[in-house]
Amino acid sequence: MNKLLSSLQDMPVVGILRDIPEGAEESCAKTTAKCGLKAIEVTMNTDAAASIIARLKRFAKPLGIQVGAGTVRNLKDLDKALAAGAEFIVSPNTVESVIRKCVEENIPDIPGALTPTEIQSAYEFGASCVKIFPVSHVGGPSYIKALRGPFRDIPLLACGGVSTENVADYFKSGVNLVAFGASIFKPARMQANDWETIGKDLSIFIESVKSAIR
Repeated sequence: MNKLLSSLQDMPVVGILRDIPEGAEESCAKTTAKCGLKAIEVTMNTDAAASIIARLKRFAKPLGIQVGAGTVRNLKDLDKALAAGAEFIVSPNTVESVIRKCVEENIPDIPGALTPTEIQSAYEFGASCVKIFPVSHVGGPSYIKALRGPFRDIPLLACGGVSTENVADYFKSGVNLVAFGASIFKPARMQANDWETIGKDLSIFIESVKSAIR
């Protein structure tokens, strides 16, 4: 088992923060820690993403939360993310140069893929785990189950439409990790500093995950 999967074994979930505002880092870290989330990513198309990653990491690390960078689509994004201290990298696509540099830097990388060919290629390039995205548009859990026939050895993360209602089905289908974003970390909520509502919804989701992986 690679180090990313090992570190998230007890809570195999990644939260996606897109358009989190500057200044919300401490509230975010405290809320996610209270709910039991162990990994969060800040997307690189968020304004001031690099600065937010650096500050969020300072608050999150003492609480046992890993902070990564998401929507890393090219080497320019990757360089900014690594300079900010991102602990893992997530992409919506498969870019060989990004994956191979992460391998060189010993940084866990989760590239996005959808077809069997993309999944195999991403893993051969050195991916720690492959993100099946957008999974809900191609069958959801049933697509994961179909992939598990030939790809039993490749760690998979389901992303795109994962919710409290279907997260158990994704784990039953064979995923190693799941990711969620705006269903809970709604930009409007984060910008309004409504971390109480975020925390309530996140707690419900986390409890659903715990029940699914018992």
